Amino acid sequence: MIDTTNINSVFDSKVVDQDDTKIGTVKQVFVDDDSGQPLFVSVATGLFGMSESFVPLQGATFDGDALHVTFDKDMVKDAPRIDADDALTDPQQEQIWDYYFGADAHGTRRPEPGRRDHDRDRRERGTGDSGRRDTGDAMTRSEEHLNVDKQTVPTERARLRKHVVTEQQNITVPVQHEELRVEREPITDENVDDAMSGPNLTEDEHDVTLNEERVRVDKDTVPVERVRLDKDTVTEQENISEDVSREEIDLDTDDRRRR
Repeated sequence: MIDTTNINSVFDSKVVDQDDTKIGTVKQVFVDDDSGQPLFVSVATGLFGMSESFVPLQGATFDGDALHVTFDKDMVKDAPRIDADDALTDPQQEQIWDYYFGADAHGTRRPEPGRRDHDRDRRERGTGDSGRRDTGDAMTRSEEHLNVDKQTVPTERARLRKHVVTEQQNITVPVQHEELRVEREPITDENVDDAMSGPNLTEDEHDVTLNEERVRVDKDTVPVERVRLDKDTVTEQENISEDVSREEIDLDTDDRRRR
């Protein structure tokens, strides 16, 4: 049940229909001029909450989180659009009542004309001679504050992949080989015996083997380094620009207006 004890909690709460489907958000509450009991609420509907529909509070309940009304979402969204700056006139209330309950809903008490209550900047009840609520000697000024949040989103993926590259490598290797050299020595007293030891005239051969070094190339695969991926966190400043609104209170006097 919605009454004067929990009316403040209803503002900005979500509104759900009889099937618990969300309809919108409470923006205004209209109360009975005599009893102060809430009669209607205006509900912001649509994709961006730019439209307001009126809903009777008969049979509605509030669980601290959501306002449960007894009508379905489509019916609320198709309700007549009424521009009520402060109070609902009798014809306006009749139009709302007839839409929800039908013009021939006999035996059901239709409420007295309702007025808007607790329009965010008004929290004190009471009525003046003009039908507006008396806020006493003070009013509440509100302003919008920016709430900035951050989220981490993936921007890039990196992976390590190796492939084989073939290149020409030139190395200079010193190699040796043997060459023939003919040495002649004269007959002397020291070697005359060796020279005269054989027959006078003969045919003879003497073999000499020449050697050389040749380069033989072989290849080995050896590990040379390890490569890994790592991440560093870099902090930088990002400027955020957003429009915010605030309320300002003006003082009206008889001869001038000052802020």
